[in-house]
Amino acid sequence: MAAFLSKTTETVVAALSQATDALSLDKQSPDPTAQAFYVDKTAGSDTTGDGTISSPYQSLLGAFIAHGDSISVLEKVTKEGEADFWEPASASGIKKAKKSLGGHLQKVARQAELKKREEEEGTAKREAELKKLEDAKKIVLVEPTTLAARIKIRQTVEKRGERVRIFGWVHRLRQQGGMTFIVLRDGTGYVQCVLSGDLSQTYDALTLTLESTIEITGVIAALPDGKTAPDGHELAADWWSVIGKAPGGDEAFLHQVSPERAPDALADARHLVIRGETSSTILKVRAALLQGFRATYEKLGLLEVTPPCMVQTQVEGGSTLFSFDYYGAPAYLTQSSQLYLETCLPSLGDVFCVQESFRAEKSHTRRHLSEYTHVEAELAFLDFDQLMSHIEELICGTIDGLLANPKTKALIDSLWPKGESFTPPSRPFMRMDYRDAIKYLNEHNITRPGEDGVEGPHVVGDDIAEAAERKMTDQIGKPIFLMKFPMEIKSFYMQRCEGDRAFTESCDLLMPNVGEIVGGSMRIFDLPELMAAYDREGIDSKPYYWYSDQRKYGTSPHGGYGLGCERLLAWLLNRHTVRECSLYPRWTGRATP
Repeated sequence: MAAFLSKTTETVVAALSQATDALSLDKQSPDPTAQAFYVDKTAGSDTTGDGTISSPYQSLLGAFIAHGDSISVLEKVTKEGEADFWEPASASGIKKAKKSLGGHLQKVARQAELKKREEEEGTAKREAELKKLEDAKKIVLVEPTTLAARIKIRQTVEKRGERVRIFGWVHRLRQQGGMTFIVLRDGTGYVQCVLSGDLSQTYDALTLTLESTIEITGVIAALPDGKTAPDGHELAADWWSVIGKAPGGDEAFLHQVSPERAPDALADARHLVIRGETSSTILKVRAALLQGFRATYEKLGLLEVTPPCMVQTQVEGGSTLFSFDYYGAPAYLTQSSQLYLETCLPSLGDVFCVQESFRAEKSHTRRHLSEYTHVEAELAFLDFDQLMSHIEELICGTIDGLLANPKTKALIDSLWPKGESFTPPSRPFMRMDYRDAIKYLNEHNITRPGEDGVEGPHVVGDDIAEAAERKMTDQIGKPIFLMKFPMEIKSFYMQRCEGDRAFTESCDLLMPNVGEIVGGSMRIFDLPELMAAYDREGIDSKPYYWYSDQRKYGTSPHGGYGLGCERLLAWLLNRHTVRECSLYPRWTGRATP
């Protein structure tokens, strides 16, 4: 018995000795074999730490959360002038950490209980939704036999009070109070449709998605005061059917056209982007603008012609030509229809065209496109001042016509910020000589980079850069005919100024916030002078025989211009870039979709 007690005493003494060593208040170095966890309030981490010397926890609580509150903990102590050392956590620190651990465990328990309850409720909710969908499949809608006139949404105002049939795309969708509200779009307008009763409880109604196509019938009625909807009315549906259901989830329409997507991704999804209100409004105004141009040209007595897009001559220089093989011969996409328009003057009189032009400019500015709609005209027997007056009349007359149409004006106004609207330009447009522009730029410290890259003043002979030109125009704040450019920076066919042969009868029409939207000039009409121009520019005159013949077989003083439709739209609709003003814009590296 004495021997047993002696052995037990030795065992207890040894255990107490080990515990004393582990919990000693004396300074000590960490022992990698000790059964303790380490805490470093400065360099530790409760998130990534594991309690070892090399990866300590940041707090006692972090250690307790990971391993329970019965562990031994050593905390790092740092004192100025002494080496760092480890010591057992204080009793008060342990007590405080244990109390915090209790709160933490209670919080975890509450969260687990809440998660369990939510999962149970979620399961019940999903089961209820699935049952609702299954029950909805049993609802069969029977179309009334009453006659319903098939109409476009643009006709809804005149069809109020009548039963109608409309086809379209779901533009907006919401469900409220057992009813489904659909804003339907068919390209001619928008109409709100209301589904109630069984109509809003079918499987198709409960799973309907944006951009799905539907057929719907019902009576159109004006809304009471205080309620709003497109055109102030709504269609109370009595029957409807899905034609094509658009996907939801990750493929949902709004995910494809979200403004948060990268510009290239939105360009890839242009076919979907144009369904939006902003893009479709721009395209509707574009259509109205082209109609307006044609109406103005008709008033001015010009005839529309359709020149070719595949050509074997250049107009604006070879560096911007798109070339291709044409049955074994070199050919190009047209830069301008000007030369062909000139040939029409003797037979058709003053002419115009609305044609695509192509420029192989590797430019990524907000006002350049590789393909754009070119409104061009040529007029015979007029002088330079009359040419600019004609351009002014074309633009102002067309704009006045657009704004006189209430629907078109409303579309234009909708694209401007709230409280702002497009202000039509006043006439006459300012006319500024190129040399006066050089003077203005220098007086207003609008510089240009020199050959050494250092910014400096402009000099006569400079081809004024886009940025400087636009800055000047924005400062002046109104349309400017910048005219009489030096011969060296303009095309070979431009007429020189009488008495000042170093300059040409040429003009660019500049608009605030956009820059150049029109380029025009009088054309050389003397055959020897034209032949000399070919030679000066190093152009072989033989392929241009048909153009030269206009001076050979009865020449006439004449002039013309080209107007960029997208640039004018950007000015009219307050758009940042011309890319917004084209159906499927083409620029460097972009030819899809």
